[in-house]
Amino acid sequence: MDQPEFQPSATMPADHPPVRFGRVGVLAINLGSPSATDYRSMRRYLKQFLSDRRVIETWRPFWLTLLNLVILSTRPQKSGRAYDEIWNTERDEGPLITFTRSQADKLRTALRSDDVHVDWAMRYGEPSIADRLAAMKAAGCDRILVAALYPQYAAATTATVHDEVFAALGRMRWQPAIRTLPPYYDHPAYIDALKQSLLASLAALPFEPELVLASYHGLPRDYLDKGDPYHCQCQKTTRLMREALGWDEQRLRTVFQSRFGRAEWLQPYTDETIEELAGQGVKRLAVIMPGFVADCLETLEEIAIRGKESFVEAGGEDYAAIPCLNDSAPGMRVLETVIRNELQGWIG
Repeated sequence: MDQPEFQPSATMPADHPPVRFGRVGVLAINLGSPSATDYRSMRRYLKQFLSDRRVIETWRPFWLTLLNLVILSTRPQKSGRAYDEIWNTERDEGPLITFTRSQADKLRTALRSDDVHVDWAMRYGEPSIADRLAAMKAAGCDRILVAALYPQYAAATTATVHDEVFAALGRMRWQPAIRTLPPYYDHPAYIDALKQSLLASLAALPFEPELVLASYHGLPRDYLDKGDPYHCQCQKTTRLMREALGWDEQRLRTVFQSRFGRAEWLQPYTDETIEELAGQGVKRLAVIMPGFVADCLETLEEIAIRGKESFVEAGGEDYAAIPCLNDSAPGMRVLETVIRNELQGWIG
């Protein structure tokens, strides 16, 4: 469909370019990925990520000194080795880039009949939020739904995406209207997709797990104390999954992964729980990660690889990491459902 253009009036310079408008856009945004696994690429990515005030709320002078003098001297090598284990060598990119691009492509197909322009970006790394917003505005999008791809809200994830969006808008003269996707941790379509994915994955295993851990990305405990709703939303997701599956609290347990530094984080910790269960005699274990819409370093390396190693070393035998929803049919139904809901009034 041809998009309307604002044609310059007679009082405008003759060479003034026409301004396109009238389109609805969706910008899907996830956390991000380094451009490569070498030291410089990892350092650039980690510096951007760990310099975010929403991610690290420690007193700035102390944190920036520690970050630049210590952490960025050693962590890029360690993180680079971890990314090497899960890197998409065919496309030469991180798996989160691969899956987010595919999710955007499939959303574009699903929303094509409504003439919705779909694009994607990363909060850290490339493609940047500012670049994709500018491209969408140039394509005629004067109404944009910003879809941060986090089912549960946290200031360190959803809010920092919105911060970056509005910082980019602050540099624009003609701004599009903006809506933001609410968290959907308890949406029936999301819970049903998690249930379908889990049951299908379990049915394909050569063993039956004695229990399943629902592992979510952790946050410092004091973020909860300050009022962040993330912990409560994760707990509700697990509870609704139990109800949908007809399981009790011993069959599906909530744990939190990826802690960083020495401060207390949300508990129980995933890595410690995996080792404790094996030590208590559990031989068959599965882990699902309902807080991630796509597989990434934290799911593929931390849970699928290191989690299995820890479980077996502690006495366990059979272990499975359940794939994230990714760009699967159930996963795409969730994204299309929650996005269409927020586009009401903008599309028919």
